[in-house]
Amino acid sequence: MTEKMPLHLDNDYLNFLDDIKNRLKTAQIRASLAVNKELIHFYWSLGKDLIEKQMQFKWGTHVLEQFSHDLRQAFPEMQGFSVTNLKRMRLFAQEYPDLTKSPQLVDQLPWGHIAILIHQVKPREQREWYSKKVLENGWSRSILEMQIESDLFSRQGIPAKKTTNYHEHLPRIQSDLAKEILKDPYHFDFLTISEEAHERDIENALIKHIRDFLLELGQGFAFVGSQVPITFDDQEFFLDLLFWHLELRCFCVVELKSTKLKIGHTEQLGFYMSVVDDQLRKDGDNRTIGILLCKSKNKIVAEYALRNINAPIGISEYQLTKAVPEKLKTSLPSIQEIEAELNQSSHESNASDLDG
Repeated sequence: MTEKMPLHLDNDYLNFLDDIKNRLKTAQIRASLAVNKELIHFYWSLGKDLIEKQMQFKWGTHVLEQFSHDLRQAFPEMQGFSVTNLKRMRLFAQEYPDLTKSPQLVDQLPWGHIAILIHQVKPREQREWYSKKVLENGWSRSILEMQIESDLFSRQGIPAKKTTNYHEHLPRIQSDLAKEILKDPYHFDFLTISEEAHERDIENALIKHIRDFLLELGQGFAFVGSQVPITFDDQEFFLDLLFWHLELRCFCVVELKSTKLKIGHTEQLGFYMSVVDDQLRKDGDNRTIGILLCKSKNKIVAEYALRNINAPIGISEYQLTKAVPEKLKTSLPSIQEIEAELNQSSHESNASDLDG
C-alpha cells in the first residue's frame, strides 16, 4: 500500500485559496443585500397598494387589522405583518413615492433602520445623511437611535458650522475627511461629573468610559494613550489624549480645556502637534491633526485664533450634560425646592420614629 504523499502548499496555491475565500464572502454579502433589497421593495409596494386600495374602495382603518390577520394565517412562518408594521409600510410609501424610479440609499438598509428613520427624522436630506452613515459605519438600530437623539446631523453634517483651518494645511481629500469627522459640540453626557469639573477629571472620566468616548468621536479613531509624555529641549510635556485615525492615516492630538476658548490654546496645541510629527510620525504617515475641545467658544474669536496657526486644528465645544428643553425647565423643581422637600421628608420620618 503506497503512502499518500503530503501536499506541498506553495504561495501560489495559498494566494488562490485566499482569493476564492474573499470572492465567496463577497458573493454571500451581495446575496444577503439582494434579499434585503427585495424585501424592502416588497414592503414599499405593499404600502403603496394599501394606500391606493383604501382610497379606491373607501376602506376604513379597521381593514388593516383584518388584512394583518389574513396574512398571518396564510404565512404563519413569516413575521412583519402586524398592524403596526403595515402602517409603517404605508408611511414608507408616502415618504418615498419615487423609490423605484431613482437610486436610493434607504433601500440598502434593514427594515428596522428604515422604520426608525421615517418616524424620527422628517427632513429628507437628514434621512439620506443618516442612511449614508449607517452604511459606512454599520450602526445597529440602537446606535442609530442614539445618534438621532444626540442630533448628530446638526453636530457633524453641516460643514459651515465647524471651525477649522484644515483646508489651509492639508491636501483636499484629507482636509474634507478631517472636517467631516469633526463634531461640534461633542456630547459627553455619559460622564457622571459636574459642569465645574477640571480638565484632568474630565480626561480621567473619558478614559474610564473609553468605549463611549470612541463612539462619540466616531468611526476610525483608535486610542493611543493619555498624558503621553513628549520631550523637547530637555523639557517634558504631556499630551492630554492621543489617537490614531485609521482612514486619515495620521495621529490626532485632542486637547481638553475646562474653560472658554483662549488665544493661547491653539498655540499650545500646535506646538504639541509639531513635536508629535517630529518624534512619533513615521514614513508614510500623514500630517498630525488636532482637535481642541473647550467648554465654550466664540466663533469669531476661534476663527482669529486659527488664522496664523501653521497646524491643522479644529475647535469644538463639549457638553457634559444634555440641554434641558425650556418647556421642561419650568416644570422642574429648583435646587432649593428639592432641598426643602428632603428636609420636610426627614422631619416627618424622625417624627414617625418618635411616635413608634
